Amino acid sequence: MAQTAAAPDTVSLGKSGSQAEESGPRHRWWILAIIGLAQLMVVLDATIVNIALPSAQADLGFSDGNRTWIVTAYSLAFGSLLLLGGRIADLFGRKPAFLVGVSGFAVASAVAGAATSFEMLVAGRALQGLFGALLAPAALSLLTTTFTDPKERARAFGIFGAVAGSGAAVGLLLGGVLTEYMNWRWTLYVNLFIAAFAIVGGFLLLQRTARDRGSKLDIPGTVLVTSGLFGIVYGFSNAESHDWSSPLSWGFLTVGALLLTVFTWWQTRASHPLLPMRVLLDRNRGASFTAMLISSAGMFGVFLFLTYYLQLSLGFSAVRTGLAFLPMVGALMVSATLSTSVLIPRIGPKIVVPLGMVLGAVGMIWLTDLGLDSTYAAHVLPPLLVTGLGIGLIMAPAMSLATSGVATEDAGVASASVNTMQQIGGSIGTPLLNTLAAGAATSYLVGKNPTDKLVQAQAALESYSTAYWWSAGFFAVGALLTAVLYRRGVPAVDADAAPTVHM
Repeated sequence: MAQTAAAPDTVSLGKSGSQAEESGPRHRWWILAIIGLAQLMVVLDATIVNIALPSAQADLGFSDGNRTWIVTAYSLAFGSLLLLGGRIADLFGRKPAFLVGVSGFAVASAVAGAATSFEMLVAGRALQGLFGALLAPAALSLLTTTFTDPKERARAFGIFGAVAGSGAAVGLLLGGVLTEYMNWRWTLYVNLFIAAFAIVGGFLLLQRTARDRGSKLDIPGTVLVTSGLFGIVYGFSNAESHDWSSPLSWGFLTVGALLLTVFTWWQTRASHPLLPMRVLLDRNRGASFTAMLISSAGMFGVFLFLTYYLQLSLGFSAVRTGLAFLPMVGALMVSATLSTSVLIPRIGPKIVVPLGMVLGAVGMIWLTDLGLDSTYAAHVLPPLLVTGLGIGLIMAPAMSLATSGVATEDAGVASASVNTMQQIGGSIGTPLLNTLAAGAATSYLVGKNPTDKLVQAQAALESYSTAYWWSAGFFAVGALLTAVLYRRGVPAVDADAAPTVHM
């Protein structure tokens, strides 16, 4: 399908070729810094409030049953509105979408941080998710359209992938520091400072581009996919807080799956589809979406259950727990940068991404050996480094290839699809692993004294180990699927090419 790509969002518009060549690279790297900040804000907000929840609960006086809504409100709005946010960025411009998204996210953070009631806090978190769904695809599509030189694009996506992959760990560290030394409200107020830099930088450096006024928003498709994604995310969230046998869990999951099936059918017939099939049908792109989905589900075995282990089994403070993840973040950044700038251009994704999945599986299996007498340096750090290297080899190449070769007018919705896979993966992984871990702990306690502290500690270890094994299984399946799906060889890069459909 040949298409004429619209002019990309770049700071060199309106300049001569020589001027653009001179000033473009300098401004492009500043744009990357701004986009990276905005992406970090969105990703870390998925975990930064987790450590602060007990403090917020004591302050506002809500129940344990309601506590999960502080997290669910964000993920529901974010996950269900991502594709709409991506198409809005395509239709009305990536700069306006980016600035509105950042500004709205900051206002929502201020509302949530100033909450005087449970309802106000939930409303603020939902608004964060809404504006995050506009911001995240706009940020990634800006990166896609700004970096068109293959070498610069590889480097930029390596950095961006490292930011996206490490955001959850950074959120845990920052959440611990702010909660321990200030108070829980600062886990939300901190977004105001991050957003201020992103707004000023985006306003100064990004330029508007002409949009196709003949394009229209696919209203039926929007309703179908938003409702479908809401059903999927809510179904898994309800399973975590209630039970997998709950009618609400299976009901929402079933309805969500049916709506997404109808949405897929509608996209083949709509005159202005929300998610054109040309975006999905490229083989490398489909493999990248799969990699994002599976790795996001598996990653929670690290961030969630290792956090429990460090705090409850080894007695780490919130700040020390966050610091414990920093070596993993460092390893992730190194492998993410090397994967896109060195490995993918030389050997291709068919080896690199499955290798990352294998390393993730190895790291997870290694963590199953942790015991009550384990030490951080000897037993926790090595598998953390291995897992960080693996995630870096997955995230950065998958993000880059999922948006590579997409026409400019589809960059927003392609970017939204990447974020949607990441969000849905996390929504699947969290409740599934929690349920399996809880079941393992319950099984361990059968025939034992449940009030004995040592027995309780061993039951907790059994639950963590079960979660790690299942996370390893996710990564192993990901290794197999990506090895099959990715095409052989180095991906051909043509910055000006419209997307080609590969069946």
